[in-house]
Amino acid sequence: RYTKPGEWVVVPGKVLGAGELDHPVVVAAFAFSKSAKKKIERAGGRCITLYELASERPLGSNVRIIG
Repeated sequence: RYTKPGEWVVVPGKVLGAGELDHPVVVAAFAFSKSAKKKIERAGGRCITLYELASERPLGSNVRIIG
């Protein structure tokens, strides 16, 4: 409910699998629970590390931080 389709999101911690996701997003975080990773990928999104985010979006533009 806090993201739009195709958005890039940073979570400064561990992403848990509470709730549902019905659109693709790219989520960067320190860690993902198995259920969170499954839900993100099922919706067409990607789970990446913070290092991968820095490599793919070095300027940090168009990235939302959700805490």
